[in-house]
Amino acid sequence: MWRYFFRRVSLFLATTLIMMAVLFYATHLFPVDEHYALTGIQQPTADQIAQANDEFHLQSNRFSQFIAYVEQRLSGNMGISNNSQQPVFDELKAVLPASFELSLFSGFIALIFGVPIGVIAALSKNKLIQRSILGLTLTGYSIPVFWLGLTLSLWFGVNLGWLPISGQINLLYQIEPVSGFMLIDTLLSDSIYSQQAFVDALMHLILPAITLAVLPFTLIVRITRQAMLQVMNQTYIRAAEARGLHTFKIIIRHALPNAMIPVLKSIGIMLGSFASYGIVVEVIFSWPGVGSWLVSGIYQRDYTVIQAGILSVSLLIIFLSILIEFIHTAINPMSKKELYATY
Repeated sequence: MWRYFFRRVSLFLATTLIMMAVLFYATHLFPVDEHYALTGIQQPTADQIAQANDEFHLQSNRFSQFIAYVEQRLSGNMGISNNSQQPVFDELKAVLPASFELSLFSGFIALIFGVPIGVIAALSKNKLIQRSILGLTLTGYSIPVFWLGLTLSLWFGVNLGWLPISGQINLLYQIEPVSGFMLIDTLLSDSIYSQQAFVDALMHLILPAITLAVLPFTLIVRITRQAMLQVMNQTYIRAAEARGLHTFKIIIRHALPNAMIPVLKSIGIMLGSFASYGIVVEVIFSWPGVGSWLVSGIYQRDYTVIQAGILSVSLLIIFLSILIEFIHTAINPMSKKELYATY
């Protein structure tokens, strides 16, 4: 088990180094001075140039520069933003919680609705229900996320006026950031309007979360259905039915836990697509997360912001993918057999 763990840690480190090498190479392709691309200081003084030379080893060979680049970036030295003249690392810490909040809420929606519908699609004997669910998932998977986001905004935000279509909370509410998660911060606030602020933050979250949840929802439904069809034909399920156990108990206690194993693996596979969809959703709904922050940096040619945004998103995808794979291996009986070479 520990050998497998160390292999995954080595894989994470190797992938991180490869990604950092790509970013390091990209800094030399930016159409700006090397000091500006690394530090974000457009007109550095002599002292600032000397400091950059010392920190990034700019007077040494490329390999030494790469090692220094990795050390500086992973230690939090990401330069300053050309737009705000603030440390990029501080800006990154400010926008990360909003992206996490949107992603977690979207994932919760996809799981809470996707798993039951997938089970219904697998166990229902009604062909119309099965085909309707599969048709719904195929349609949801095929719809472009930007079109869906704009359509939901038009219907529920502009025409009906039910839900807000931009931002994280109404600017009239002055909520002090504590955790960075707006839903939590509104509940922790001492303001007399904390409950109204919580409802307002929740209303702001609904449209972007639903838009982002469509992709994982469709995949979870289809994978849950396929897994349940396979599990329900296993010998231990038939034995449980022969003992007279209620169908609901068989599904909840025996079938569904085993069917969720491939669902967990699929979540790790879709992380890259989920992150790219999240960037688009944040831009559409003006959500103050990493995605909109990164796109804004690209438009403004803020090279340090671009590097920090790509670095943070890439590291999160790599880390979460390996973590999900590790959890999948730990809970999957078949993986345990392969891990310990027992058959």
